[in-house]
Amino acid sequence: MSLSEMARLAKSSGLAKNDAQWWPKWMEAYARSVHQVDAPRIDISRESLISLLQRMRDSGKSAWVRLQVVRAVEFYQKSVLQSSVPDLSDVRLTLEELAKKERAEKRRSDANSGHAGADPVDDKMLIGRIDPREPPLLQEIRTLMRIRHYAVRTERAYVGWIQRFVLFVGGWNKDLSNVGEMQVKEFLGDLAVEDRVAASTQNQAFNALLFLFREVLKRDLQFLDTERAKKPSRIPVVLTTSEVTTIFRHLKGRDLLFARILYGGGLRHYEGLRLRVKDVDIEARQLIVRDGKGAKDRVTVLPESVIADLLAQKEMVRRLHDADLADGFGSVWLPYAFARKAPSAAYQFEWQFLFPASKMSVDPHDGAIHRHHMHESVFQSALHRAVEESGIHKRVTPHTFRHSFATHLLQSGADIRTVQELLGHADVSTTMIYTHVLQSGPLGVKSPLDRL
Repeated sequence: MSLSEMARLAKSSGLAKNDAQWWPKWMEAYARSVHQVDAPRIDISRESLISLLQRMRDSGKSAWVRLQVVRAVEFYQKSVLQSSVPDLSDVRLTLEELAKKERAEKRRSDANSGHAGADPVDDKMLIGRIDPREPPLLQEIRTLMRIRHYAVRTERAYVGWIQRFVLFVGGWNKDLSNVGEMQVKEFLGDLAVEDRVAASTQNQAFNALLFLFREVLKRDLQFLDTERAKKPSRIPVVLTTSEVTTIFRHLKGRDLLFARILYGGGLRHYEGLRLRVKDVDIEARQLIVRDGKGAKDRVTVLPESVIADLLAQKEMVRRLHDADLADGFGSVWLPYAFARKAPSAAYQFEWQFLFPASKMSVDPHDGAIHRHHMHESVFQSALHRAVEESGIHKRVTPHTFRHSFATHLLQSGADIRTVQELLGHADVSTTMIYTHVLQSGPLGVKSPLDRL
């Protein structure tokens, strides 16, 4: 019963697919080693676990595989026993270091033998790493993008477009030195004509190929400076103040607070999701947006009316964080090299996300179990329902609140340069789009019909 309960919890706890499949098996291996397979409750002992790990080592099991056994036992402690005793964190950390060293040694061995990527590679060892089984060109692209701290989504998108382009021109055995402007034009034209992609999608593919040729292949194709799809000039959807109020009436709790922060501070959706406890300065009445668009930080307003609810939200986060720490978890993802400089910060309350996920998840970068921020689809679904219930016939997305924030500020007489700073626009011409959607008509002009 105990092992079957773990298997059930592993499937419903948001674990990665491989972890949900293998952790119950590793836990069963531990239970067999202590003759408790059929026991309603499996007792965890440091000594018996270490003895099992030593036998696995002697039989040739890698440090990474032994690490998964420890993680499985820790998961059993937390999810089934609801306990963190005995503390196995030192065993886990030791195996993590051993696994890193084994991986480094294998890479050096592969490089020296000239067979990099030829041997089978355990997918679990590739978390946060570059897969040596990928074509060398893709490995070079990923390496360069990570050196320059490109966003994970950007890397994923660029690699996807480059893979499509290489297959379009003949596959990975094709000599790209013979590929040039004609093939690039044909590929982009095929996207526009056959796939009918939007201009923004075509330009993303264009940027990916620009990165490939200029930064990786070190070739300068002249037409790449001009051959971009013309993006249509569209006026943003903006809600009236009464429509904003109506939508708010159909949101509750956390979703309502999140919507009020997006609208009240002019935040992008992902900027709101990434807010951490330390980014809310209640005394100064300001929100600090970290690593916004263009990797820029900025300061925006914290509405007075949300302070009471924000304090309650912070208290909820504190209770949740304390419970995670008591269960032997409590860490959060930290940006870039800061995680290596200050590893203890991952467990500090002020670094926790202001809007945490309901479940912990496995970090795709390093395999650690963190409590990340809530998924973007959570608020999107709540907002969609609220708009339907409100009877508002506009295409409302989380970004609509940002558009409305800018427009309503300009309507109230705010200086456009101030609005530009609050939105984090690099160029005031981007902010000028909101002058076209003021209630007094485009550019403040009244229709002659209204003068009759």
